[in-house]
Amino acid sequence: MLKMKGGQLLAQVLPQPEVAISAAAAAAKMTPATREGRRRPRWVFVTGQTLGGPGPGTSRSQITARAASANVHVSFAAMAANQTPGSRLASPSRRQVIVAALGSGFALAVRPVSAETIATSSDGLDAAEVKIPTTNGEIPAYRALPRGKAKKLPVILVVHEIFGVHEHIRDVCRRLARQGYLAIAPELFARQGDVSKLTDMKEIREIVGKAPDAQVLSDLDATWTWAQGPHPSKDAGAGGKATPAPKGDPTRLGITGFCWGGRITWLYAAHNPALKAGVAWYGRLVGEKSDLHPHHPIDVAPVLKAPVLGLYGAEDQGIPAATVADMQKALAAGGAPSKKSEIKLYPQAGHAFFADYRPSYRKEAAEDGWNKLLAWMKANGVA
Repeated sequence: MLKMKGGQLLAQVLPQPEVAISAAAAAAKMTPATREGRRRPRWVFVTGQTLGGPGPGTSRSQITARAASANVHVSFAAMAANQTPGSRLASPSRRQVIVAALGSGFALAVRPVSAETIATSSDGLDAAEVKIPTTNGEIPAYRALPRGKAKKLPVILVVHEIFGVHEHIRDVCRRLARQGYLAIAPELFARQGDVSKLTDMKEIREIVGKAPDAQVLSDLDATWTWAQGPHPSKDAGAGGKATPAPKGDPTRLGITGFCWGGRITWLYAAHNPALKAGVAWYGRLVGEKSDLHPHHPIDVAPVLKAPVLGLYGAEDQGIPAATVADMQKALAAGGAPSKKSEIKLYPQAGHAFFADYRPSYRKEAAEDGWNKLLAWMKANGVA
């Protein structure tokens, strides 16, 4: 990461720690010799609209040229004003998109799937993969909505599990579309890796753990913006016509997420003031904090901007009932949206009880939870 400040260029060539060096010294370090013994190119992120300061190699073109000769990629991006030389300079939202398209079918890690797997037809729906423009490239997403509806539709963001946007999540989008929603599931690991093609849970968790909360929330914001349309078309021509808007109503936004996505649902409810309601399915409520994951649901529980319905299993070994009780107390001590939030604990269900493609599926709890989701969205002005 590079940043000009007081004639000094603050630099970080990942994964090395931040160091403060002059612009000339930074440019000089970008030589073929520095690449010896390395198989993959490194990234240098340069911040600020212009680069000034003394010495050669301080302009964008000069740094880019010198970097290219050393097989180093350079990205010029804006940085948060509160970042300092001692802070983590790598902005999560600046990571490059490496997953350009959604995988097909179910994630490899969950195959073979259960005989109870629900398959929702796309007949009468407009369901397809789409591209969502973000602050740093396009990410793939799946969206479904009723076909032929002229009016603005309520929007529900669907946040996937650790397996990404695979067939189960696409099916959830189609189920919501049949209820009259524009449902969109963005691939939120698009900058970290394609989990749908992995079978090793350790490898999957490593990728999942690298997705910063700030990046995830930013991508959800971008998805919400995209949903409201219209969007400039890449092939619109000189006329500049826009593609048809996906018909998202800017006044009616909901979110629901499962497992990893359940945690994100709570965080997003404390993030976006436009949100009307959320439904979090067995999302982790507490945990260790890090630079990438500075807060957990219990930390933001008192400051929610929209009420959340939490759906949890009493037999979930990863989310003890005691942490659910602590979350309920934190909600009760918060503002109006927090106080309005509820948590339903299903006594004979464990983790992933809604996942009909897995052995963890519990039909009665899943169907009741789904009905509660629909009622919650309606009661809070989304439907």
